[in-house]
Amino acid sequence: MTQPPPPPPHQPEQGPAQGPPQGPVQGPVQGGGFGPPQDQPPQPAQPPYQPPYQPPQPPPGYGYPAPPQPLSPTPAPVPAPTPGYGYPGQQPNPYAQQPPPTYGQGYGYPQPTVPLQAQPGQGPGSGGRKINAQLAIILAAVVAIALIVGGGVWYAQSSGGGKDDTAASGGATGGEGEGEGEASGSGGSEDSVPKGTERVPADPAADVLFQIPAPAVKGEQIESVAGSWLTDGIYAKSGVNEVVGYDPDTGDERWTLPLTGQTCGFSRQIAGDGTSVVLSETRKRNAEGDHEPCTQITAFQVATGKKLWSKSVTVNDAEVVFAEASITGGTVAVGGGFTGGAAFDVTTGKVLWQPKVSNCMDVGYAGGEQLVAVHKCGEYGDERYEVQLIDPKTGAVTWSYQLPAGLENIKVISTKPVVFGLDSADITASGASDVFSLDDSGKLLYKIALRDGEYNHRCEISRTDGCDGIVVGNGKLWVPTAEHDGGTDYGSTNEIVAFSLETGKTTGDRIDAGDRYTVFPLRMDGGDVLAYKEGPYDGGDQIVSVNGSTLEQTTLLQTPGDESVRDAISKMVPRSAEVRYTDGRLFLGKKLISKPFSEGEEVFTALGFGAKP
Repeated sequence: MTQPPPPPPHQPEQGPAQGPPQGPVQGPVQGGGFGPPQDQPPQPAQPPYQPPYQPPQPPPGYGYPAPPQPLSPTPAPVPAPTPGYGYPGQQPNPYAQQPPPTYGQGYGYPQPTVPLQAQPGQGPGSGGRKINAQLAIILAAVVAIALIVGGGVWYAQSSGGGKDDTAASGGATGGEGEGEGEASGSGGSEDSVPKGTERVPADPAADVLFQIPAPAVKGEQIESVAGSWLTDGIYAKSGVNEVVGYDPDTGDERWTLPLTGQTCGFSRQIAGDGTSVVLSETRKRNAEGDHEPCTQITAFQVATGKKLWSKSVTVNDAEVVFAEASITGGTVAVGGGFTGGAAFDVTTGKVLWQPKVSNCMDVGYAGGEQLVAVHKCGEYGDERYEVQLIDPKTGAVTWSYQLPAGLENIKVISTKPVVFGLDSADITASGASDVFSLDDSGKLLYKIALRDGEYNHRCEISRTDGCDGIVVGNGKLWVPTAEHDGGTDYGSTNEIVAFSLETGKTTGDRIDAGDRYTVFPLRMDGGDVLAYKEGPYDGGDQIVSVNGSTLEQTTLLQTPGDESVRDAISKMVPRSAEVRYTDGRLFLGKKLISKPFSEGEEVFTALGFGAKP
């Protein structure tokens, strides 16, 4: 029997450029069709997939490189930690990986005997907070006995298979009443996990609501259109030198907010009064497309587009450059520059704190339920980093967790509980090779090792809160595995698996994408996991809600399977797009745009889909 042709996969985004769409769009489309057809390149052959094995160590990860090692049959659990690692023994699990070899032996590094713990910190606001000298000496002594492997540091815990001094009790797990160290595949009892709030539509089959054509781009320039927000009544999307608010059902323009220049950062959060924040460059780019400094902070009402305030921060007669903004309560904190962070009242623009000339500074913030700062001290090449929980109104430090020297590029994945990731080796921008979970007092619960190539999330280098495709909920870290061969001759698949934040073990929870689908988590909806499933070449993509207790999947939305729609979605590259979903409506937004590849091709900054109520 003749086999069907292999499906064209969602192509990775090649810069901001987009290929030409294909064919007419089915369903109600506004703002133009998806454009002429384009041939898709053939899909490369997939290597056979080999599930990783479970060691008596924390499970694997994807993200950044780890020391190379062969896979070996699943070993029996051991009651004491392997020399040089110090992790508690674990039971075999099919979704974990053989631990790296013990590089400490033969290299002169002593085995760690003291777990690294959070250091309590009390001090003035950002920029003025400094490390106590005595504390620095103690930390230096602790770091001196840390086992350095492959350019990174493997953190030790005291021996034993259960909770110990490092796997402290009383940590925030994100779930209400969840059992301690649960490792079953059920995800906990139904009563222990809060229910999601996303409604289930009568028919998940979605129509194309509208698409937003990209503005014209000069020559070979690459323009920033980063930033999108979704409420019940508005979908707001950044354009070139502006933010535009659209009716989320029709695509009609409701308001336009002019900016000083192109967007260069934005808050993912919307404050309780409906305010959000966008960062923009100092001025519009010249004819050559030269980038301008990212200095302007603008707060606006998402519902109306009304500008509440706009300002910059000046230090030593120079405007401070920022790269990101996060909102917690009524505070917006901006960071990502080389001088330190600043914070404002999100409604009035009143300065709460701002950079000070110091050897220590906040390099970035992550907001939401709590405000978490990434703090740095030291000269270039000799920096030391801390993860701090801070008071959003004053900047005062509630607690501080110090990292050994040489570790940087810290990404906050969750602010409550506080979970962050980093690279233990080279920076690859593909994710985080190690994830740390802290309890409510800033004490380390566990470090979960995520090996490069085994998982598939991503983290932006320029953002403290810039990780996508990895979420925290119900006391677990939910991570998508790398794609592997599916059950048919054509197509691939993957899963989302979970790790306990308290024990570092895989929990047995597994969300299957299904044959010829691939899946990654978007966010938590109460205790449910909201996930995006990329479909096969002859089907649409889906938004699914996964019950946090039973792992049962419910389809909330499915995009049309028409070739032109599939092609347009693939050019958005959902894994790296601004994906916004709520109340039966899905929006995919671009961050960068460039001129079309071919004459007559239509380029879009956003696509909108709506399921039937």
